[in-house]
Amino acid sequence: MGLNSTPVVTVSVVIPVYNEMATARQALDALVAKEIPGYSFHLIVVESNSTDGSREVVQSYQGVPKVTVILEDKPRGKGHAVRTGLAEAKGDIIMIQDADLEYDLGDYEKLLAPIVARKADFVLGSRHSEDGGWAIRKFTDQKLHAVILNMAHWTFTFMINASLGVWIKLVRKGYRPIEIPVSYTSRSFKAGKKVSMFRDPITWVWALAKYRFQPL
Repeated sequence: MGLNSTPVVTVSVVIPVYNEMATARQALDALVAKEIPGYSFHLIVVESNSTDGSREVVQSYQGVPKVTVILEDKPRGKGHAVRTGLAEAKGDIIMIQDADLEYDLGDYEKLLAPIVARKADFVLGSRHSEDGGWAIRKFTDQKLHAVILNMAHWTFTFMINASLGVWIKLVRKGYRPIEIPVSYTSRSFKAGKKVSMFRDPITWVWALAKYRFQPL
C-alpha cells in the first residue's frame, strides 16, 4: 500500500441458507460479483442441510475466492446459522444478508457509509419507505396474510420500543443505531417465505423478554 493509498475496509457478510433453491445461486453470484471501491468483501455462507438442493448449490462455491462455506449437519434455525457465521467473521464491519433476494445489494454503500464515517456503531436497514407507508409486505396472491403480518410487525415494534426504546440488545450496552431506508421486495408464503404466523410470534415475545431482562 502506497503512502497516499486509502486503507481498505474489510466487510464480512454472513449469509444463512436453508431451502432457498429458487434464489440461492442468483444471490450468491451477485454477492461474489459485488464490489465497492475501498471495501473488501468476505462472504461466509452457512448452509443448514437443506432438502431442496440448496446445499449442492452452496457447495459449488467452495474454493471460490473470498467465500467461506460452512455446512451444518442439521437445521437449527436462522439464529443459530447466523451465530455460526459470526464466529467466523473477521472483518472490520459485519453484515447479515439473506439469500432470498428480498433486500437489494445496491443498498450496501449507504448502509456502510455511516459506520466508516464513524457516525454510528451499527445501522439497521429499515424496510419502511421514507413516505411512512405502513405496509412493508404486499403479497398480490395472499393479501390477507400480508395484512396480518404487517399488523403483527407494528404490534411487536411497539412492544419493543416501549420496553427497550429501540431494537437489539446492543442498545442496552449504550449503542444507538441509525435506521436507513432500504429497498425491500417481500415474498409471499407461496413464493417460499418461511415465517410461521403462529410459532414465530411466540419466539419474538420470548426473545423480547429475554433480552430486556437478562444480564449482559
